[in-house]
Amino acid sequence: MDTRKLTEILRATIDPNQRQQAEEQLSQIHKIIGFAPSLLQVVMLNDVQLPVRLAGVVYLKNLVTSGWQDKEADDDDPTPFSIHEQDRAMIRDSIVDAVVQAPDIIRVQLCVCLKTIIKHDFPTRWTQIVDKIHIYLQNPEPNSWMGSLLCLYQLIKNYEYYLAEKRVPLMEAMNLLLPMMYNLIVNLQADQSPESVLIQKQILKCFYALIKYILPLDLITKEIFTKWMEVLRTVMEQPVPDSTLQVDEDVRMELPWWKCKKWAVHTLYRLFERYGSPMNAREEYGQFADWYLTTFTGGILDALFRILDQYRNKIYVSPRVLQQTISYIDQCVGHSHSWKLLKPHMFAIIQDVLFPLMSYSDADEDLWNTDPHEYIRIKFDIFEDFVSPVTAAQTLLITCCKKRKDMLERTMHLCMQVLRIQAEYGPKQRDGALHMVGTLNDILIKKKHYKEEIDSLLSQYVFPEFNSNLGYMRARACWILQCFACIRFKTEPLLIEAVRLIINALLNDTELPVKVEAAIALQMLLTSQDKVHLYLEMQVTQVTTELLKVIRETENDNIANVLQKIVPLYTKQLMPMAFEITDHLATTFSKVIETDSGTDEKAITAMGLLNTMETVLNVMSDNPAIMAQLEKTVLRVVGHILHHNIIEYYEEAMTLLCDLTTKSISEDMWKVLELLYQVFEKEGFDYFTDMMPVLHNYITVDTNAFLSNENHIIAMFNMAKAVSYFSYFILTLCSSPFFFCFYNM
Repeated sequence: MDTRKLTEILRATIDPNQRQQAEEQLSQIHKIIGFAPSLLQVVMLNDVQLPVRLAGVVYLKNLVTSGWQDKEADDDDPTPFSIHEQDRAMIRDSIVDAVVQAPDIIRVQLCVCLKTIIKHDFPTRWTQIVDKIHIYLQNPEPNSWMGSLLCLYQLIKNYEYYLAEKRVPLMEAMNLLLPMMYNLIVNLQADQSPESVLIQKQILKCFYALIKYILPLDLITKEIFTKWMEVLRTVMEQPVPDSTLQVDEDVRMELPWWKCKKWAVHTLYRLFERYGSPMNAREEYGQFADWYLTTFTGGILDALFRILDQYRNKIYVSPRVLQQTISYIDQCVGHSHSWKLLKPHMFAIIQDVLFPLMSYSDADEDLWNTDPHEYIRIKFDIFEDFVSPVTAAQTLLITCCKKRKDMLERTMHLCMQVLRIQAEYGPKQRDGALHMVGTLNDILIKKKHYKEEIDSLLSQYVFPEFNSNLGYMRARACWILQCFACIRFKTEPLLIEAVRLIINALLNDTELPVKVEAAIALQMLLTSQDKVHLYLEMQVTQVTTELLKVIRETENDNIANVLQKIVPLYTKQLMPMAFEITDHLATTFSKVIETDSGTDEKAITAMGLLNTMETVLNVMSDNPAIMAQLEKTVLRVVGHILHHNIIEYYEEAMTLLCDLTTKSISEDMWKVLELLYQVFEKEGFDYFTDMMPVLHNYITVDTNAFLSNENHIIAMFNMAKAVSYFSYFILTLCSSPFFFCFYNM
């Protein structure tokens, strides 16, 4: 195929005026034998503009992803397109070379192609990839190393979830390539240039992928393992160039040196957690775990202590390296051998590392002041917890205070000292002390000595902070009440005061993060303290109105959960507000799905809002007049979901429809049946199980109305017939109430 003509077509795809015609041309010629290899050729032409090459590689990626594997045609359907074997052979011959030679932006897309090719062709049709990687790693030219390592990474990742017996082809390849990886990283460690360190990082990523789920002891003998442990230790201890301190902290963690250290500590943590810990390791790694613990613990802890010393001395350590370091130490606490080495240092770590980490930081303050919405998002982001050094600090604090003698007493002494001697310690340190106390709540509540003092702690050191002129201290006071909401208050006035302070913070505080913490504290108190129901009753409408405002402003699913708790408890009081509540929730839902739709956080928030709507419908179900009001608002939400095919919310939408059809079916709801039939025809029976309760209601709640319209019967019959064609559903669905009612009518 003429590469010049293909280049012109690709160039036209990035011109808005020619794009449609160019895409049609590509659609006409992409099945021609020779097209895919020619496309790869164009992608690798250095004299072609980069945007054109990028358009070509994206098209190639999509072509390979969808058309590499041979597909069988369904009955009466034409055979689906797949790339001809002749073209596949040509691409296999050149794809590794292409990855090695391509610029990074092209290389990323080629690696996706490579992933697909390896998945389907290695080792049966393509063992040569191993030889290609081997040749490039042997090449003294450094420019070939990164690309070949990226190819190796895709090869290893392909076997990531395979059982040991199915990893034989990979093990055969690694017998050849693992020693080369080792030699390369050892030779590079003297060179701390960015290019060298990035290659070292990629080698560590390959090694991590190799040992992530299975440690191949036949491949990695004790001698080889020891060598790799020395590599990891060296990477951890390598000084980071002073020039990195000139880079803004927000992006410093992305520098090659910190990325390399991150993968070193990440690998160490994985090795210890999965294979080196006698308490956690599977039976086949038992002997290895004992050997690991006694052989490497001392050296690794020394290296980790040096990292913590840097943090202690105000020398920058990237958050991810710090988090993994603390997590490794957390694993050490439970082992007697490692604890002997750790014990002399542990309280110093609590005092000089965990305590500062758990205190309100300058970065927290900056974010609170500049973007309180982002502050709230990060603080309540469950995904952030997996990589946060603060969360790692909390975990280590709990572990050592729970498992090791004297640690709880010494930690509490430190916290109380900070809280009592306010002249010596500032508010940020008081925040840290309260953070530590709240983190240890479950342990303190179970210790009689500390349990007896919690009331005093709240009245002396927590309640006064509600009047602080610092928003973060007011937020911390609310958070502490969340932690100790379940205690048995010694006096009722103390509980009344706690509720008063929380309600006041929710209704009157000017800082949004404080309102969020206050709302969650109120939920905790309502859940744990029966008397709180009475204390809140007089202000429940004000509280509910404020919660709706906070939900709309923050889009935080935790606040929606608070509302879910309140609505069933105060149904009578909130009846006049039912429409306002539902309308607020519907408006917020629309706002959430229209901005940044598709993210996990937004999906969680949207589901929380839908679930709260369901709660409102459930508690108002005995009031037909209110239900009639709510129906229009809820149908606005459900209609948007169904019309726009937002399938991730179908289950919640069907639940709402079920609630609206449980006792009666309005004219608008009969129109929804037509929409459900359209959804069924479009989506097939993927969501039929979610539809069944609604369909059951349509048949049984108002049978006469159902039978009066022939279209209802035809739609229901067609759905039943379509589903019954599949044997799986015959057993599972035909016994359902829907089918029982339909076939017995």
